[in-house]
Amino acid sequence: MDVPLWLALLTVGWLGVKLIRPPWWLVAVLLLGGYLLADSLLSPVIATAVK
Repeated sequence: MDVPLWLALLTVGWLGVKLIRPPWWLVAVLLLGGYLLADSLLSPVIATAVK
């Protein structure tokens, strides 16, 4: 069964928000921060650290 990555992330994120109930500002800060870091000069460093 092949599930697209975007669908898996959306499902896990939705379940996390429903079960853990973090504040919405925290979710927004994490999403925006991740988006900005992925397009920054630090992205190669983050990519090597994740691997």
